[in-house]
Amino acid sequence: MDWQPDEQGLQQVLQLLKDSQSPNTATQRIVQDKLKQLNQFPDFNNYLIFVLTRLKSEDEPTRSLSGLILKNNVKAHYQSFPQPVAEFIKQECLNNIGDASSLIRATIGVSEEGRGVSGFVSDFKNWILLPQLCNLLNSEDYNTCEGAFGALQKICEDSSELLDSDALNRPLNVMIPKFLQFFKHCSPKIRSHAIACVNQFIMDRAQALMDNIDTFIEHLFALAVDEDPEVRKNVCRALVMLLEVRIDRLIPHMHSIIQYMLQRTQDSDENVALEACEFWLTLAEQPICKEVLSSHLVQLIPILVNGMKYSEIDIILLKGDVEEDEAIPDSEQDIKPRFHKSRTVTLQHEEERLQDDEDGEDEDDDDDTLSDWNLRKCSAAALDVLANVFRDELLPHLLPLLKGLLFHPEWVIKESGILVLGAIAEGCMQGMVPYLPELIPHLIQCLSDKKALVRSIACWTLSRYAHWVVSQPPDMYLKPLMTELLKRILDSNKRVQEAEYIQKLMPPLIQKWNELKDEDKDLFPLLECLSSVATALQSGFLPYCEPVYQRCVTLVQKTLAQAMMYSQHPDQYEAPDKDFMIVALDLLSGLAEGLGCHVEQLVARSNIMTLLFQCMQDTMPEVRQSSFALLGDLTKACFMHVKPCIAEFMPILGTNLNPEFISVCNNATWAIGEICMQMGAEMQPYVQMVLNNLVEIINRPNTPKTLLENTAITIGRLGYVCPQEVAPMLQQFIRPWCTSLRNIRDNEEKDSAFRGICMMIGVNPGGVVQDFIFFCDAVASWVNPKDDLRDMFYKILHGFKDQVGEDNWQQFSEQFPPLLKERLAAFYGV
Repeated sequence: MDWQPDEQGLQQVLQLLKDSQSPNTATQRIVQDKLKQLNQFPDFNNYLIFVLTRLKSEDEPTRSLSGLILKNNVKAHYQSFPQPVAEFIKQECLNNIGDASSLIRATIGVSEEGRGVSGFVSDFKNWILLPQLCNLLNSEDYNTCEGAFGALQKICEDSSELLDSDALNRPLNVMIPKFLQFFKHCSPKIRSHAIACVNQFIMDRAQALMDNIDTFIEHLFALAVDEDPEVRKNVCRALVMLLEVRIDRLIPHMHSIIQYMLQRTQDSDENVALEACEFWLTLAEQPICKEVLSSHLVQLIPILVNGMKYSEIDIILLKGDVEEDEAIPDSEQDIKPRFHKSRTVTLQHEEERLQDDEDGEDEDDDDDTLSDWNLRKCSAAALDVLANVFRDELLPHLLPLLKGLLFHPEWVIKESGILVLGAIAEGCMQGMVPYLPELIPHLIQCLSDKKALVRSIACWTLSRYAHWVVSQPPDMYLKPLMTELLKRILDSNKRVQEAEYIQKLMPPLIQKWNELKDEDKDLFPLLECLSSVATALQSGFLPYCEPVYQRCVTLVQKTLAQAMMYSQHPDQYEAPDKDFMIVALDLLSGLAEGLGCHVEQLVARSNIMTLLFQCMQDTMPEVRQSSFALLGDLTKACFMHVKPCIAEFMPILGTNLNPEFISVCNNATWAIGEICMQMGAEMQPYVQMVLNNLVEIINRPNTPKTLLENTAITIGRLGYVCPQEVAPMLQQFIRPWCTSLRNIRDNEEKDSAFRGICMMIGVNPGGVVQDFIFFCDAVASWVNPKDDLRDMFYKILHGFKDQVGEDNWQQFSEQFPPLLKERLAAFYGV
């Protein structure tokens, strides 16, 4: 007698299933607790299967949900089910695998969790069900046949090896011939299931399939022009796998197969086209590729190139990126260009197809919707591997197309052309060299395209040719390229994205850097270039900084040693080329500025401070100039390493405050200002070493503007940390001090300098009286001073006004230009 439910129990289970579809979380919690209780009763699972298979009056979602809960129970507790319960569930599944509803058929046969009948068979070794399932394929009822096939396909996917083993007495010997019969079935869904089932056994070369291989191939050919896309897709997938494991059987038909795949790669269904496109990837790995494909390149190349455009659906999914987005800041998501890369889906040839060190970062595409393997990526990967097979023989078919694509007015087409150019870079490099002088400048121009996707693909393609770029004279391509990238990186909107591009170009730059000898002049432009990159990338430069830093220190050390040998034995040694040392010091400055506090460990592990002490005393002004710049940058980045040397460094800085060498003087002045800010009151012993020279410089006629500004800032900073020492000289510099700083923009340096001047006025108010109008003018040059600085200004202005009295102030302020009068009244009420 069949198991029958208790009516009250059945109603309770149905109510539970209805409640569990409620969006309310409290209800959900009650449902979960109730499920836990009910799971204590073994025949609860009978109720669940009963709702799934017998209660055809219930709505489908409720029946399907009942099946899903049952699957979870089977998965978790099947081994502890009493025998009658397990039997009842299995029998019900088999009897109802042909349910009229496709949702219920799928729930019974397979599901996302891969349970149902197929789960009973493969997870719980109920192989006894297998013959029963195979017999159901013969059913006259379409639903039963389709449901059984669905379950069998899942079993083939899950257990392909076991089905071909002696342990089960090789059921495949029966199953394969049976599946092959269904290749001619009138229903496309069943034809598709049948091919999918057989396809599971190709890669493992299952014996039963190898015994029937010719029939299988014959049947595939018969289905080649099937009207159903799912069938065509499975046919293509089968041929791709056969190409890998039984190419011997395909060779006699290769010409026709290639013709077929050329059509399918252009199939109106993108999934079919994608499967077909895999064929070229796989063929490229076979020794016979060149021989069988040469005569077809003329047709194939345009098809692959056409497949490399973004599809309409891609463009919809890419939403914002398609717009002209110069004005929109990039999010992290925008950074990684969407390049082609190898798929990691079904087939076995999974080694990274684009063996290309330049793009280690492409492992995880950011845009989830597009991270799937698609026709664009597959076409590009196919072109890449074919370029490696055919080398320059590919170019006669490609070059005529390329010109039209690269300069096309439509961005989608232009973008695909740039991708083509990048895809062939590795294989066709030799043949492309004559065209690069024209193409590289065009690509550099594309880096400032309005479309983000054009910019990113241009960068990727440039990275594929970067080895050539760095091998040319730097002024030709490397400098314009870096200028363009750095221009964009320093523009706040695009900073993140362009930084990613520069990362792409770093490996070839570093490789070039490693190849060049210490005495090679080509190092100069590379050092300059890396210096700009380090400053722009900031902490993004960290991965590259160690070898670059060490090399610079070595260059400085070698040059100093050579200079010493030369000075002692000029007859035996050549004079060194000090340019190496200068450029190396500048790059170290770039590193210190870019890496900030991160540079500290590098400095700690090197003797740079000792070397710097020598460079600061070099006879060549340019060496001293670069040394003082580095000293200032190290002072800002890691003062702990500079501080122990201050007593030795300050006298040298003092002697270099000589305007005869403008740039040396300028950098020494700036460095002193930075040291003040770090030393604070401890600067006091050194004030007299530098103050007189600074005051002299600020009063000199014809001193260049930059030097004047730096001198004024440093005097202000000295006064900020040691007002008592500097204030007595206030009268000697206040007028030129005010005129040189009235024209600079609000910034940190200006802020500290003005705080210093206010503190000195506090100590020596008499020093400013004669030139007070100049001070008023300088104060008015501030657009937005910090609140406490504004208060300092307020107190000094009102103090002076109160001191001289209303009438005198009136007379005094009559001399003010109207604009100055207005500003002081508006901001400070005077």
